[in-house]
Amino acid sequence: SWSVLQRRAGFVQGPTLFAWMTSNGYPDAPAVVSSAATGALEPDVHSKQWRSQVVFVLNGRRVSASDVQPHHTALSFLRDRFGLTGTKLGCGEGGCGACTITVGRLDPIKNTISYQAVNACLAPLCSLDACAVITVEGIGTSKAPHPVQKRISEMHGSQCGFCTPGIVMSLYSTLCKNSKPSLADIEGSFDGNLCRCTGYRPILDAAKTFAVDPEKCPPTPEGFGGDAAVQAPEAEGNKVCCSSTKAVLAKMGALAQAEQPLSEQCQESLRVMASQTPLKIVGERVTWFCPTDLATLLALKKAWPDAKLVAGNTEVGIETKFKHLDYPVMVSTARVPELQQLAFDSDGALLIGGAVTLSALEHFIEHAVAERPKGNNGGLQAMLDMLRWFASVQIRNVAVLAGNIATASPISDLNPVLMALGASLTMASTGAAPRQVLMRDFFIKYRTVDMQPTEVISSVRVPALTGPFEFVKSFKQGKRRDDDISIVNACLRVRLGPSGSNGTTARWKVDDFHAAFGGMAPTTSRPQRLEAALKGAVWDEKSLDAAYAALAEDLPLPEAVPGGMAAYRQTLAASFVLKFFTGVCVELAQKVVASTEDLPAAPLISEREASAARTFISEARPLTSGAQRYHIPSGGMQVSSVAAASGEDHEALNEKNGEGDANKRAPVGQPIQHVAALAQCTGEAQYVDDLPSTRDTLHAALVLSEKPNAKLASIDASEALAMEGVVGFFSAKDLSEEDNVWGPAAQDEQLFRRDVVTSTGQSIGIMVAETQELAQRAARMVKVQYEDLGPPVLTIDDAIRAQSFMGSKLTMECGNIDEAFKESDLVVVEGEFRIGGQEHFYLETCSAHVVPGEGDELTVYTSTQTPMKTQKFAAHACGIPINKVVCRMKRMGGGFGGKETRTVFISSAAAFAAHRLGRPVRINLDRDVDMWITGTRHPFLGRYRAAADRQGKLKALDLQLYCNAGYSLDLSEPVLGRAIFHSDNVYKIPNVRILGRMCKTNTVSNTAFRGFGGPQGLLVCEAWLDHLATDLNMAPEEVRKRNLYAFDGDVTHFHQTLDRCPVQRMWNELSDSSELARRMADVTTFNAANRWRKRGISMLPTKFGISFTAKFMNQGAALVHIYTDGTVLVTHGGTEMGQGLHTKMQQVTARALGIPVGDVHIRETSTDTVPNSSPTAASASSDMYGMAILNACEQIMARLTPYVKKAEGDFKKAVNTAFFDRCDLSAHGFYKTPNIGYDWTLPDVERGRPFNYFTYGAACSEVEVDVLTGDMRILRADLLMDVGNSLNPAIDVGQVEGAFTQGVGWTMIEETVWGCDEFPWLKPGACHTRGPGNYKIPSFNDTPVDMRVSLLKDSENCLAIHSSRAIGEPPLFLGASAFFAARSAIASARADAGLTGHFTVSTPLTPERIRMACGDALASKFAATCMQRSRPSAFV
Repeated sequence: SWSVLQRRAGFVQGPTLFAWMTSNGYPDAPAVVSSAATGALEPDVHSKQWRSQVVFVLNGRRVSASDVQPHHTALSFLRDRFGLTGTKLGCGEGGCGACTITVGRLDPIKNTISYQAVNACLAPLCSLDACAVITVEGIGTSKAPHPVQKRISEMHGSQCGFCTPGIVMSLYSTLCKNSKPSLADIEGSFDGNLCRCTGYRPILDAAKTFAVDPEKCPPTPEGFGGDAAVQAPEAEGNKVCCSSTKAVLAKMGALAQAEQPLSEQCQESLRVMASQTPLKIVGERVTWFCPTDLATLLALKKAWPDAKLVAGNTEVGIETKFKHLDYPVMVSTARVPELQQLAFDSDGALLIGGAVTLSALEHFIEHAVAERPKGNNGGLQAMLDMLRWFASVQIRNVAVLAGNIATASPISDLNPVLMALGASLTMASTGAAPRQVLMRDFFIKYRTVDMQPTEVISSVRVPALTGPFEFVKSFKQGKRRDDDISIVNACLRVRLGPSGSNGTTARWKVDDFHAAFGGMAPTTSRPQRLEAALKGAVWDEKSLDAAYAALAEDLPLPEAVPGGMAAYRQTLAASFVLKFFTGVCVELAQKVVASTEDLPAAPLISEREASAARTFISEARPLTSGAQRYHIPSGGMQVSSVAAASGEDHEALNEKNGEGDANKRAPVGQPIQHVAALAQCTGEAQYVDDLPSTRDTLHAALVLSEKPNAKLASIDASEALAMEGVVGFFSAKDLSEEDNVWGPAAQDEQLFRRDVVTSTGQSIGIMVAETQELAQRAARMVKVQYEDLGPPVLTIDDAIRAQSFMGSKLTMECGNIDEAFKESDLVVVEGEFRIGGQEHFYLETCSAHVVPGEGDELTVYTSTQTPMKTQKFAAHACGIPINKVVCRMKRMGGGFGGKETRTVFISSAAAFAAHRLGRPVRINLDRDVDMWITGTRHPFLGRYRAAADRQGKLKALDLQLYCNAGYSLDLSEPVLGRAIFHSDNVYKIPNVRILGRMCKTNTVSNTAFRGFGGPQGLLVCEAWLDHLATDLNMAPEEVRKRNLYAFDGDVTHFHQTLDRCPVQRMWNELSDSSELARRMADVTTFNAANRWRKRGISMLPTKFGISFTAKFMNQGAALVHIYTDGTVLVTHGGTEMGQGLHTKMQQVTARALGIPVGDVHIRETSTDTVPNSSPTAASASSDMYGMAILNACEQIMARLTPYVKKAEGDFKKAVNTAFFDRCDLSAHGFYKTPNIGYDWTLPDVERGRPFNYFTYGAACSEVEVDVLTGDMRILRADLLMDVGNSLNPAIDVGQVEGAFTQGVGWTMIEETVWGCDEFPWLKPGACHTRGPGNYKIPSFNDTPVDMRVSLLKDSENCLAIHSSRAIGEPPLFLGASAFFAARSAIASARADAGLTGHFTVSTPLTPERIRMACGDALASKFAATCMQRSRPSAFV
């Protein structure tokens, strides 16, 4: 059985292993490297025969390369050498998965190829030697797609598409490894992939069609069509269309991959490659060795003691890219067979070779736990629980245990487990006997270990547990579960024995106790006082109290500890002890009951208290599922002003306006897949950085300020300019003062800082060189001298104290606020609410490629939402007319508002360099730079005073809103304005006074983000309403319901009358469909039965105004060409960033012309076809450009209709006839939104109408919280959105799900951190959250277990194209329903701790904030001793 077990794990069989060890001089495990370590056998590495070419199979073709640089990654080689641009650079640190490829390696025992997902951005090119590499281009094309590509595209799993190739390859790798995956296997395949657009549900649904156990999928919810096949939507007339995960699986059936990824010929090539001589590649900066035996490896370490050992490069890759460390010699351990052992010795100890990957170890332990007798597998299970959450699949596939140990990270997930289990290391070196080191003695100080420069860790030995009453458990808490480093982790082990005489005096005592913690000291730490306090003690609650006291002495943390969160980290450590104690007591009780011996009773743990033992990391996550429901209406066609006899802008058709096909909406309203989805899934869709370079193309990098408030004393680029290949450096001295200024609203920014810097990350200059790598290296060599100008203003609190504001005060008032508060018998509340920022984290970072033409012509290819501003400021910086610059934008890999303005200074700097040098220049920001310099969603502070009567009717609101604008105005004024507009949410408040201020700080200039200030205003509104509900002793849902706007006639606080407001209807429908009343009762029951697990449920409505609040921006244009074959080319001013705008516009065009969608093409957005376009923002693009396209089509059809009639409806024939009759087949369309405009300078009642209409929604979310850690899971989310008559319900559902998930991230997970008084361990003004390592967006694991989306029926909107409503931004706020559900769960925990009444928690409601708000004795103790404030630190 053990032979079978080890063969399954992909390693040498037990008997074969020991025979091999014996024949190679390894008599037993402790002496495993003795013969190899003798000096007599030391090879001469200088005279040894080395191979000097990297050889591998790439997409079925043999590749041999000798001109490679060892420090280059597989990603750069694949993209630059072979043009395989489907593999994307998303983060450069293995944190997003956009670069995922499949790598096949020969298993020497099985003689077969094993396949794994790998991060190409970290994998050194040389590590691919003797491997098979498969990229997304290698598995299929849009003409012949692989089933994975086809399924993801047709099931709407790709929006912006930048992440899609990596997701495709992760799933493909899973199927290569396991052709019969389960649903659970599928859900675990994506922990190393991120998507910012979809919300993950459609990707998971597509992937699950490959599973072999669809019967395990949760059933379709009631009201969503049942488990039958998905209903076809083609029939119109209010036909319902339902879908669900279960129904999709029933329709699709299992589709597991059957074919071999590689041909027999390729597999044989790999076998030949694997038998070749060891590899040595000498590069310009690095020499790479890949030995094939341990003796050579040790000899290399002796010859080059400072050589860096490399396995997966997951740590070294980060050090070289982001810390800019140089390692002249690198030695790979990947092909040393002596380091690949993985077995149990005769004592039952686990032996792990120094080059065993974490995934190999994980799978080996999985099989061992499954096949061994269930007794004492606690140690293995503790390791497995940590391995499951260790980084990602891609990282675990290449990272090795020995490397993780040697790096000595204080937050390593596995080191505490190994230390607590008593593991030991075998150190090998040439000329010396193997040396044994216990893990508990290995870590000396921060990143320093007991290991000589010539030594390597050859093996790790993990002893087996020794008795039936020995218990081990591991714990971890991060910011999220998938692919996150620990905040604190731990492993605790206890061996218990009976003590005293039998009967009531018998007790269990602690015979032995070991513990280790990570994240609590500069190294993995043993709490020796804790161990001493428990050894020999009685295992009961009194000992638990002693344990808390000892642990607090063992692991004290000052508030300014690096990493912060001192109180939370200490609380976590103590909470882990409580979890361990409870879990052991529960298991002990079970063993006592099952035993035939006369044993003492286990300490009594009530069922309510037993909930402490549960952890999200050790319990199986329920399978996720989704359901969607919408209706396909008929009619609703819009007529533009050109054709409307009445002169009105447009009106809706109804049955009397047409019959049959004349009134048919299709293809409008059909759930057509995103037009570029398949090309995105195959890697054929191109983004800016994918565009090919001409031979003379240069690369640029920005030189950025490192001080938040300082004078520029000097800038010296001489050393950089002296480097070969560096072409030029440009700074403010190269531009006139006039040309150097820019700004989207007020021109208050400088392209390059001239005299002072007012934030870190501001552009000081741009370095241009022959390669990107050289440009970045040269930029770092520019010497900038600063003179500090005083303490920086960094937060809103700082700004208020310093009265550091910019722009105008924004005020709004309705009713009589002062008199309202004087009314009798009111409940009045006062408080404040803090809202953190949010990083856009679009997967494609900001990039530009500028190509000079004749004269002063420039073509700017860039990833931007604002082609007009890109064109304008590129021309301005270069001192040339705007008509000399053309901006072209095909697609963005996400935008979310972050590319509305903050791309402009990047593309303008590149344009300036290209214009000066007369050569193409391209710039592509690394993720850490992009997150540092481009701004975030505005942090907000709301201070409120609100009143309601005793029946819960709102009476008055006095509100001050402050936003952190950063160093420049950017779009802060309209952002603040929209927050003010949305401060009522959907509630009628008779008396309102609002003051808004923009805080000028020495931080990055904050900018637009999906919702544009609206979500902040909505969230503050719900915060004070929740406060009122508490003081009224009413459920917040009841207060909300009692104050909803009426269907018609209510007037908002900004004096706009609401027409056909469906919010009351939506509230009632969702309340019923989500079973709100029953589930609230169930939550109460659950909370009463569980002390340390709490559930919460919350239902929220939303209202979002549609239009730019600046009147002039509400205009759009389009250009429509019909060609002689009847096909149509459309260009409009909107940009495609994954939201499906082009797809919807093709549907509108096809409907207007009466042709198939496939005959319509949208090539790109370009300023030379549609000039002066507004940014693609405010959710209004479909409205504006749909109407502009319709306007153009009607112009053409007015001319073409006679020919169509003559051709009896044959459009292509009619077009050809019209052409020969010299009929114009092209038209320019234009649209401006009517009857809107708002002027803040006028009296309130005269200011105007800011919005054309509103989009409404509601959400009900239920969450479960682990009180002891703050971890949280969304159990169910029900979403209802009013999108009018949808242009494309599949795309709209995708927007709802993606926005909701982004809203969950904003309110629950994503925390921006800058150095300030709140984070004293950081330099003032330094941005800490600069990549996926430190900044966490929602992952696949954060999707609701049960997610249901419905689009409201019978709510046509007569004010927009085809009676639709805008959808991009409105659903985002619904993610806050998870925030208020978690808040409700916290309230239950606080009640158990004796705390009642209102409490305040800020966003994001991270595990830290959840845990510290629960108010139990552990949290309160450390909050009192480690927190100067009454709340955890926050950057606002």
